[in-house]
Amino acid sequence: MPEFYPSIGEAIGAAMQHNIRLAHGSEGSNSDTPLQVRYLPHPSADPYSVPGMIARLTETATPHEVAGILEEVKAALAGALPQLTELVAAAADWTRARLTFENPHHNPTFDTWTRLAAAARLLRDVQEELEVAEDMIAACPAELSDPKYRDEVPVLQTRELLSDVLGSDAIADTKPPAAQNPGADRQRAARASSPHAAIQRTAPSAGATSEPPASPPPPRSPPHTR
Repeated sequence: MPEFYPSIGEAIGAAMQHNIRLAHGSEGSNSDTPLQVRYLPHPSADPYSVPGMIARLTETATPHEVAGILEEVKAALAGALPQLTELVAAAADWTRARLTFENPHHNPTFDTWTRLAAAARLLRDVQEELEVAEDMIAACPAELSDPKYRDEVPVLQTRELLSDVLGSDAIADTKPPAAQNPGADRQRAARASSPHAAIQRTAPSAGATSEPPASPPPPRSPPHTR
């Protein structure tokens, strides 16, 4: 494995490939079917994806922007929520094709179908709730309220985006590979991972302080001779 990678995504992917090959005992061997690694783009690369919509839905977003994001979430044809609802419903239908009622006292397949069907119904209820909330968003003020009022209501968002955890500098650029300079990216990654990088970032600059330079020590007196 090389020491530096042009992006955090490639570094994670290479580490995953390395660990999988070690687990299967194929490290160092040439396989006809190379391992495939999924690249996670920055949320800004696709503003209409779920991570992109979460990144756009900040506290300073306007009511019009929030209503538009909810419309994108529940759009009938391409919305994330209808697609998720159909996925869960398809999983329930998959379980339905395997149902048997020969043993009325033990039927785990039917219990699985019951849970998936309930999840699909709940997701449809969520769509209805979002439709009502979208109509009510227009009455919300665009200005932020006093923070003291927010303590009365709990925060519901429980997870951060990958880019929030790693930082904006840790996610690869969204430019095509041809427009990037691999050599410069490797050098930048090497400087960022250097143990001296943190010291250089925290050391004050020469012009950042107004204190005069320390005066030289007083000259030492010559030794006494007898």
